[in-house]
Amino acid sequence: MIQPLFGKTLSELQEIVVQAGLPRFTAAQIADWLYPKRVASIEEMTNLSKKARSWLSDHYEIGVRMPQKVQVSSDGTKKYLFAAGAGKFVETAMIPENDRVTVCVSSQVGCKMGCLFCMTGKQGFQAQLTAGEIVNQVRSIEEAGKVTNIVYMGMGEPFDNLEQVLKSLEILTAPWGYAMSPRRITVSTIGIIPGMLTFLERSDAHLAVSLHTPFDEERQMLMPVQVAYPIRDVVNEIKSWDFGRQRRVSFEYILFGGLNDTPRHVNELVRLLDGLRCRINLIRFHPIPGTPLRGSSDETLFGFKDRLNEKGILTTIRASRGQDIYAACGLLSTKELVKNEKV
Repeated sequence: MIQPLFGKTLSELQEIVVQAGLPRFTAAQIADWLYPKRVASIEEMTNLSKKARSWLSDHYEIGVRMPQKVQVSSDGTKKYLFAAGAGKFVETAMIPENDRVTVCVSSQVGCKMGCLFCMTGKQGFQAQLTAGEIVNQVRSIEEAGKVTNIVYMGMGEPFDNLEQVLKSLEILTAPWGYAMSPRRITVSTIGIIPGMLTFLERSDAHLAVSLHTPFDEERQMLMPVQVAYPIRDVVNEIKSWDFGRQRRVSFEYILFGGLNDTPRHVNELVRLLDGLRCRINLIRFHPIPGTPLRGSSDETLFGFKDRLNEKGILTTIRASRGQDIYAACGLLSTKELVKNEKV
């Protein structure tokens, strides 16, 4: 069975060339062709012998996949749709802003976490993405050569696919890969503590945690993961970690009207995060099918931000982008999934 080379780490490529009876340094040559040079075929690896290329072609392919669809928003945001197996799809968002080009990648097809506000969760879990399928979302978009920042905030829970996510981070940041600074990459989690700790040990990328309310019962209603990993335990683990001065931790907070947007929530957030150098990113909620939740008013949103800042917690509001192209994660792939099921 032909396997993809794209998504292999240098150590995995070394195992392949040893198996083929090729010199060990051939692995670094292959990595250079795969990642910095972005070749589309094994035949383009011209510093490999014909025999080596022939053997590789018999057993492997490059394995890069182009997007199936792209939608372009009036604000310049793009939503790419990638096939991920038969009848399955994942979404990737490209968000331009001044001199930054941020790509939001998915780590799973669907998600098993069941958060009340998330369209991806309504799909249920369908499959894990490989490291190659994750990195391909950066490699195969039109803006591939201009990407400045990457966020793992698309479909799926990254720490529920930990090893493939860590492999993808290695490919993105290693000198033999794309050599991106880990300080330009942020991985988001709903708070799976074992995976979070492993990530903190094995990667230097930034951490973002989906918080959404500091109160246990409310969070359990919004996010079933609260039962297994209470937010106070998550925050306490983060407080015990030495992030240094360059590595950031942030908290994502979607405001829901009448639920988590009161002065009481501000005060409890201040108590919860006391002593932790962090940022809170406030996010507008845009309704999705099948949920009773509604977004807070702009007046409430800005007041919430101001009160947190006054109490010493750096708080910003994330701009809403791409609302005219199903930009909320999971909407476009769900639409495609449903369409295919009807065929």
